[in-house]
Amino acid sequence: MTNSFNEFARAKMFMVIGSNMTEAHSVAATYVKNAVAKGARLIVVDPRRHALADHADLHVPLRVGSDIAFLNSVVQVLIEEKLYDQGFVASCTVGFEDLKEKVQAYPPETAAAICGLDADLIREVARRISAVKPMMLCYTLGITEHTCGRNNVLAVANLQMLLGNMGVACGGVNPLRGQNNVQGACDMGALPNVFPGYQPVINPEAREKFATAWGVDRLPDQNGLMIPQMMEGLVDKSVRAFYIFGENLANTEPDIRKVEHELASAEFLVCQDIFPNETTRFAHVVLPAAAWSENEGTFTNSERRVSRVRTASPAPGLARPNWWIFREIARRLGHEWASDSAQAIWDNEIAVLAPQFGGIQYGRLDGDGLQWPCPDEAHPGTCFLHKDGDFTCGLGVFTPVDWTPPAEQPCEDYPLVLSTGRRLAHYHTRTQTGRCDGMNDILGEETVDMSPHDAAGLAIAQGETVRVRSRRGAVCAKARVTDRVPRGMVWMAFHFREANANWLTNPVFDPVTMTAEYKACAVRVEKV
Repeated sequence: MTNSFNEFARAKMFMVIGSNMTEAHSVAATYVKNAVAKGARLIVVDPRRHALADHADLHVPLRVGSDIAFLNSVVQVLIEEKLYDQGFVASCTVGFEDLKEKVQAYPPETAAAICGLDADLIREVARRISAVKPMMLCYTLGITEHTCGRNNVLAVANLQMLLGNMGVACGGVNPLRGQNNVQGACDMGALPNVFPGYQPVINPEAREKFATAWGVDRLPDQNGLMIPQMMEGLVDKSVRAFYIFGENLANTEPDIRKVEHELASAEFLVCQDIFPNETTRFAHVVLPAAAWSENEGTFTNSERRVSRVRTASPAPGLARPNWWIFREIARRLGHEWASDSAQAIWDNEIAVLAPQFGGIQYGRLDGDGLQWPCPDEAHPGTCFLHKDGDFTCGLGVFTPVDWTPPAEQPCEDYPLVLSTGRRLAHYHTRTQTGRCDGMNDILGEETVDMSPHDAAGLAIAQGETVRVRSRRGAVCAKARVTDRVPRGMVWMAFHFREANANWLTNPVFDPVTMTAEYKACAVRVEKV
């Protein structure tokens, strides 16, 4: 997030696009609902009329996968009607003329046909968001989990820069992270192209700095592999060993049959986790890790806030802290790591090697933590990024993008679009919540959510068992007929093994981020 959760209470307007916040990010959704109750405006852009839309001034039910066409069209109206922040664009950005030229191909009438909307609704959105300044824009996986996910994000950034909503409180581009420490994992270099603190692997100075600090002669000068590339490498043996740390890939990756074949092909597979799961079945070695409450360390949340985690209870049996496991493996490979605690790792390594964390010391994390960038110990932390239009790269760069459809389109054999996501009662693959009777009492099975129109056409009644079939497989579950799902779409989650939507999803990926297209594949629904 460029901005902070404490700004939600003061925000004048929100646009939430591609995010079922009330179920996937319920605390953040509460902040939005509270702000709306105090007078903030809200526009929800999503194919489904999920619960947050009930609080909105305007719900925009665009077709799955049409986000870029919609956003480009809104930008076209803003430029055509001179509703954008001309001063901010002139002084703080570059590339405006290229953006202007690109969006000329997306007037509302053209975009409306792609998005399944009325052209005047697109114009209304543009006029509403330009009339209130600043506006906070929030998004989640409904934007990123597409073959054009990177371009979706760029289109969102284009819109907020055009409106001058960057570098100010109660504005910005705010992706809500899907897990409790996914931001922290990225910050620490759990990406194949950066060292901790987002320092590029291909940068010689960064490589030299980390090689010296880590006591090695050299580090690789090329970016590493993404998860889909690693897993495909298990089959052709270009990857011989695979170490899975806190991920249940056998349930979370698209096309489970393909995934299971890849995992079964591994010459040597290690899983490090707190519970057995569907992926540990394929492991040659399982390393038992301590859970978050059995460990010292830090989490970093969506708003870049680093918070301390303290041990609440001892780890059971042979479970050990994750850092201890990694250090012990390194020792047995002949490399001694000096840090012997979570605090030592942070104070002596992370804060020293990553400039934006330089002022974050363990002793400063009591209370509410600190938001990075925090370059020195006198710095209070940063509530919002790019203040006064001062972007990391100097000026904000408009990046024109074109709309591209989902990789798999409905057809005669598979006439419906399946989109996937999360439900409130469970967390991911239920590795944790599936062991909680209370959560299973609330939601004990998956459903196939579909519109009354589609259900009637197939003579499917509420609660009847149906089969959902794609080109990759089929699952059975009970139908949940609801007007929150639009005609032509069905919706499922991936929490339950037997009715997991990922038996059906398409293993195609954004060419840059390698994020899978979980949000769109072609299916048919049959009565059992």
